Amino acid sequence: MATSTVENYLKCIFLECQRLHRDDEIADLVPMGTLASAMQVAPGTATAMVKALADSGLVDYERRGGVRLTDSGEKLALHVLRRHRLVELFLVKVLQLDWSEVHDEAEELEHAISDKVLERIDDLLGRPKVDPHGDPIPTAAGTLEPVLLTSLATCQIDQPHRIARVVDQNPEFLHFVERSGLTPGVNLVVSERDQIADSVTIDPEEGRAITVGTTVAKKILVEVAVSS
Repeated sequence: MATSTVENYLKCIFLECQRLHRDDEIADLVPMGTLASAMQVAPGTATAMVKALADSGLVDYERRGGVRLTDSGEKLALHVLRRHRLVELFLVKVLQLDWSEVHDEAEELEHAISDKVLERIDDLLGRPKVDPHGDPIPTAAGTLEPVLLTSLATCQIDQPHRIARVVDQNPEFLHFVERSGLTPGVNLVVSERDQIADSVTIDPEEGRAITVGTTVAKKILVEVAVSS
């Protein structure tokens, strides 16, 4: 059985790889400096752990390039991610914790919960597809269905969209998103982008227009709204 440290590294590598692709960075290797920063450890510590993971067949490591997950490493990362996201949803839906505080709780519980309990949670919640932040929940088989989303920074202007996902789990960011009425499920239209001001103007279906910075807009993912 993988240790919590191994699970954390694999999950982190998977998420950082996803972030690189989301930010339109052409890379299939996560740089070691990026991984060390994300794990909040010294570069030497991250390198030593990655070498151990490579010896176990869970990652491919290139000294000057970075690290990528192998098929077995990705499958394990997705199992960890499934536990994390189902626990987050359980904490919000059943225990009624605020969506801004469940990430840290799930970080601890994801390593302790058994497959049997996780299956009961999944059943209790109605086999959900996404967690409270709109992050997709991997299947029990360790797969993740691709979902085509754009961000408020790149979606088509003047076309109805629905917020599907908020990718920043920082509590302060989530509080801002909630205060601004930009939570998953909200329908809106991006009416303007100002490159000089580095801003995006959003018109929610309900409520007043709001202007946010491009950095914020990149962290809110949307899909084309389906007419009812």
